[in-house]
Amino acid sequence: MASLMENLIEVLEQESNEYEGLLSLSQKKTTIIVGGNLEELQKITDDEQELVSRISHLEKKRTETTADIANVLNKDVKSLKLVNLIEMLAARPAEQQKLADAHDRLQVSVRELQRINEQNRELLANALEMVEFEMNLLQASKAAPEMANYTKGAYSTGETMGVFSRGFDAKQ
Repeated sequence: MASLMENLIEVLEQESNEYEGLLSLSQKKTTIIVGGNLEELQKITDDEQELVSRISHLEKKRTETTADIANVLNKDVKSLKLVNLIEMLAARPAEQQKLADAHDRLQVSVRELQRINEQNRELLANALEMVEFEMNLLQASKAAPEMANYTKGAYSTGETMGVFSRGFDAKQ
């Protein structure tokens, strides 16, 4: 049982380290989004994917260790939470403290990561709105007034002055 707890604490500490790395990248991403540097944003996103993959591996390891602990304690793994494990370790205060610290550190990192990700999501949504606004502005500036040319049946021909293409010109 002691080695299982040590494994769990070790995995939680590793997971906390990875989340803190992800948090650091998300904070860098905020300034990159504000600056509009797409190359750097792509690099950060690639780095984030690598960290997420490692976190996923650690999460699987943590789940397996928790299942082993639940098996030893003859508890249902679905109802066994870290808070419960911390309470159960009252007789072993050193391990209890290590587990509580790892749990708290992980919780703080995840909450802060959620906050920053929400902020980044809002920044990206604003950037997309601005791009859409600029595209509409470009299209509107290219639209010319309709000429007052009529057919024999007194219908407008719908021709515009000076503009023959309504497509987006990427060279501008």
